[in-house]
Amino acid sequence: MAVSCRQKLIIISLLLYWPIIFILAHIPIPQLVRKAGVSDKIIHFVAYLALVFLLWFAISPDRKVNWRKATAWWVLLVTVWYGVIDEWLQSFVAGRSCDVMDFFANLVGVLTGLILFTFFTFLPAFLVVTGITIFALTNLTRANLADLLPVTNAAFHLFAYGFFAVLWIQNMHLFPPIKAPKLKWLILASALPIGFLLAVKLFSIISGRGFRLHGVIIAAVGIAAVVITIYLLDLFRYRGTQGPTGA
Repeated sequence: MAVSCRQKLIIISLLLYWPIIFILAHIPIPQLVRKAGVSDKIIHFVAYLALVFLLWFAISPDRKVNWRKATAWWVLLVTVWYGVIDEWLQSFVAGRSCDVMDFFANLVGVLTGLILFTFFTFLPAFLVVTGITIFALTNLTRANLADLLPVTNAAFHLFAYGFFAVLWIQNMHLFPPIKAPKLKWLILASALPIGFLLAVKLFSIISGRGFRLHGVIIAAVGIAAVVITIYLLDLFRYRGTQGPTGA
């Protein structure tokens, strides 16, 4: 059976991602991570959510999870046993320990992913997983990352929300098509990313993590850059398909 370009990219991403999270899980915890007050349970949840996303769609790039077939159960079994082995091996790393609560955070990430993929195909699932990851990483630390890592925090806001906007635009085919670039397209393309940004920041305020206006501005710039660029490209493409007019 032929392997699509999308599936090849997912497989490559999986082959890169899995060793990286294994290595990061088996080195001593950096002092900066301790200083920031990082929630390791959130890290475990996000790491395994992303892992099961890549694993499932590497195997079944165009299909939802079907619990009546063996593939879903094999993916669950592999990720659960990897989580068990991962936690056990951490007991041999200085400064780390085998924590049953970390294992449950891994399990919740896996089950959350598989339940989501029961309802969503690749692109909608990618959008949802990206949104969950952005939300989790924004609320990952007790300290404010804008104070500890201002450049990294700015880059995260710019690229994470820009990427979220790209995925949302790719998912807009779920709605009635807009044949030509119009104001309606701009509104639809911007509405969810901006709404998501405001919801994440509102939660940060409610949870006591504070609010930094420059982070919102940078994220909005990332969203606007993506939306405007794709709009202009579609506009030029649309005009090109119309051909010359006249007598």
